[in-house]
Amino acid sequence: MGFFNFFKRSDSKSAAMTLSALEQALAVIEFDLHGKVLRANKNFLAVMGYELSEIVGKHHALFVPEEIRKSTEYDAFWADLRKGMFKSAAFPRITKTGQRVWIEATYNPVCDEKGNVTKIVKFASDITKRQEAMADFEGKVTAINRSQAVIEFDLNGYILDANDNFLAAMGYQIPEIVGKHHRMFVEPSYASSQDYAEFWRELAKGNFVSQQFKRFAKGGREIWIEASYNPIFDANGIPYKVVKYASDITEQVKLLTDLKQMIDSNFGEIDNSLTELEQRSTVAHSSCEETSSNVQAVAAAAEELAASIAEISRGMTEARASTDQVFEKSIAAGASTEKMSEVVTAMSSIIDVIQNIAGQINLLALNATIESARAGEAGKGFAVVANEVKNLANQVAKATEQITGEIEGVQNIAGEVAGVLGAIRTEVEDVLNNVTTISSAVEEQTAVTQQVSSNMQSMANSVEQFASSVNFIRDASSIVSGSVGRTRQAALVLAR
Repeated sequence: MGFFNFFKRSDSKSAAMTLSALEQALAVIEFDLHGKVLRANKNFLAVMGYELSEIVGKHHALFVPEEIRKSTEYDAFWADLRKGMFKSAAFPRITKTGQRVWIEATYNPVCDEKGNVTKIVKFASDITKRQEAMADFEGKVTAINRSQAVIEFDLNGYILDANDNFLAAMGYQIPEIVGKHHRMFVEPSYASSQDYAEFWRELAKGNFVSQQFKRFAKGGREIWIEASYNPIFDANGIPYKVVKYASDITEQVKLLTDLKQMIDSNFGEIDNSLTELEQRSTVAHSSCEETSSNVQAVAAAAEELAASIAEISRGMTEARASTDQVFEKSIAAGASTEKMSEVVTAMSSIIDVIQNIAGQINLLALNATIESARAGEAGKGFAVVANEVKNLANQVAKATEQITGEIEGVQNIAGEVAGVLGAIRTEVEDVLNNVTTISSAVEEQTAVTQQVSSNMQSMANSVEQFASSVNFIRDASSIVSGSVGRTRQAALVLAR
């Protein structure tokens, strides 16, 4: 009512100009005392998405959310307006498309000269974006208060307020800390230091501070927090308080402290092991080089041995061929000896015949001598002949005896030759079998030697690869050693 009383005190021209300005700047709508629409300007229609013809004569409830429209407060709202009571607030409203918007509005009862309310005029502005930003801000603040410990200080460090999370973390009730100084949470030595004084001077200048802090809860219990101290500025950009947002990280710090201790205790052993590994790798690499040289030498010797065995194999093949020839010739010699023995045996039979004839001649000569003796002088000539025949028979007998002896010698020699040839044939058979066996063994040895040579070459390649791997291990151990050193340095900051 005061707003329209101003128009009553103004001249009509001035009032008309003011109303025109309001019509240009604000959304304006008029209602009768029952809440039905009388008129609306283009600003209102643009905000709500209607044409004027769609709303004239319709009730104000058309623009109101259902939960408000059905409430008793809504009925009371219009009852107050009809009584001439002014209403001003931020209101949620519903557009033609069903979208919720926010308006900042004043509902102004208009009275006649007698003071009776004749209609209601609403002046409004669209504050939807501002309201959404406010809701977003409030949502973020609520989320922060829900998840973090929050405490507020004046610029001198005295406590203004704290949320439940902070109180729970520190073990206090709100009356125990409000009006107390922040130093109640820090070590006495730090609280009296220049660094602590400088800390609050920087905050008073508007500089924020964010890091990990060691603090002391009620009873002297040590805790660690991850916190940011944030100066809050007034409308003129001047700091007027400090808000701290903090998270309790005591357990994480304890874990990091334990980790640091573990690193300190174990990395010395790792260093020693890496040093020993590097030394052993160096020795292994030298051994690999020496082994590689030896393997190459053995491989070369194996190739030479394979060549020598191949040569032996060729010689054994030739020896086998020669032995086969000797064996065949010994068989032929044996056959000739048997034939010679048969001839000698036949000669012995002839000698026996000759001996028999010689015996008969000798007998005849004896008979002739006896007969010549009987004949006397007449038989002397015959006696001489008989005597000569007898001598010849004796010579034949002696000759045949000598021939018999020689034949027996030849027979003995032939037997010995046959025996020797038999033994030679047996030995040649043994040699032939041995040559065959040795030849097979040499062939097998050749194959084995070739395989050994191939394997030695593969071994040489493997040794070279192993040497390369040892080099890689040695280099890797050096890298790991460096990483361990850097990790130990990094571990120094874990429990800070």
